[in-house]
Amino acid sequence: MSKSPDFPTILLVTGWATAATVAAFIFASTGQKAAEPAPAPVVKPAETAAAPAPDPAPAPDPAPAVAEAEPARAAPVAEPAASATPVSLADIKPLGLGRAALPEEIEAWDVAVLPDGTGLPVGSGDVETGDEVFGERCAACHGDFAEGIDSWPVLAGGAGSLTDPRPVKTIGSYWPYLSTVFDYIHRSMPFGEAQTLSVDETYAITAFLLYSNGIVEDDFVLSNENFTSIVMPNAEGFYVDDRPVTEYPLFSAAPCMENCRSAAPQVTKRAVELNVTPMDPDGKPAGTLPVITLAATGTASDPATAEAAPATETAAAPEAMAEPAPVELAEATPAPAEAAAEPAAATGDAGDLALVAEGEKVFRKCASCHKVGDGAKNGVGPVLNGIVGAPMARVEGFAYSATLADMGAKGGVWDAAALQAFLENPKGYVKGTKMSFAGLKKPEERDAVIAYLGTLK
Repeated sequence: MSKSPDFPTILLVTGWATAATVAAFIFASTGQKAAEPAPAPVVKPAETAAAPAPDPAPAPDPAPAVAEAEPARAAPVAEPAASATPVSLADIKPLGLGRAALPEEIEAWDVAVLPDGTGLPVGSGDVETGDEVFGERCAACHGDFAEGIDSWPVLAGGAGSLTDPRPVKTIGSYWPYLSTVFDYIHRSMPFGEAQTLSVDETYAITAFLLYSNGIVEDDFVLSNENFTSIVMPNAEGFYVDDRPVTEYPLFSAAPCMENCRSAAPQVTKRAVELNVTPMDPDGKPAGTLPVITLAATGTASDPATAEAAPATETAAAPEAMAEPAPVELAEATPAPAEAAAEPAAATGDAGDLALVAEGEKVFRKCASCHKVGDGAKNGVGPVLNGIVGAPMARVEGFAYSATLADMGAKGGVWDAAALQAFLENPKGYVKGTKMSFAGLKKPEERDAVIAYLGTLK
């Protein structure tokens, strides 16, 4: 406790200031002015000493001021009700910012292209130019041949695969309208650089994708004038969803909740006896998707079987070597000559197998477009099973270039010499070929691929 003679005065002044602050707060909260407290009397030091307990009547206690103003707290409830009246949009005045968009500005943003050609800009582009632009702006994701890299979409091939367990949905196999291709490229591509392609570049890329899917020839020029003449292979593969008419009524009737059967259900057989799980021809449960890596290469063999095969062959080899008993060595002198010939043959076989194995590795450059093995189907390029020694352009269902089709009609055969020339320079050997691959420049790579293709029957 302070011993200063002015301490009571300080208390009075402080009390008055507190009361004034509370009154101001109440007024700000309720909008009603509280009773002003009377000014505190000035107390002299001498009087303070004579009367240590001054009369508090002139200085109202702050508590009564709060108590008197307390009922006024109900007043704010009515004020929000008055301000909660909905404001009509007609009462809102414009801020005076901006202006109405000009017709040419609206047209610049309206890039939609419809199947009937509405919205097509004037322009043109050819396949060759599209190949170059696609290589520069699109191939990083979609590959040089539109085959797709990593998880990026495949844009070419997949014809006839829509009913397969793992269909390949591409522009050529799935998309019904060419306008969707043009609109999407012009609006959203390249990824991260949308709308940086010119109109002519978009026409050129679209023409290249048509060519990659075997829909047009390599000299085709796409423009706004012939755009609607292109009919996509899957144009008739879509239909209007009629389920609201054909199916929904079947499920909207009132369900039967009681006495729905004329007789009690009877158990006739058990699932274990019925063998109700259907199986596919490969012995796996129906609907089992093929391994995605096998689907990409067109090989239908089971990896487990493929891995087990070398082990079986390796295990059988010692038995074969152990079979030649030393009886022949003892019986006849020609035996050593025969024994010497066997290692030579084995060495030759090993050399052939090594060449085939190397060819299988090199063929990975081709596997994105060409499928081989059991169950292989045409993709961007034709199936290559049995290609060595076969007539040119002989795979049914594949749209060959006019030049290659003519070479096949004239009796052309894919012998070793023809394959060597074509693999070295595809466009130089077959003018106008749809195969845009640059070729295998190393002779040893071509030899290995031909050896590998020769094993595929």
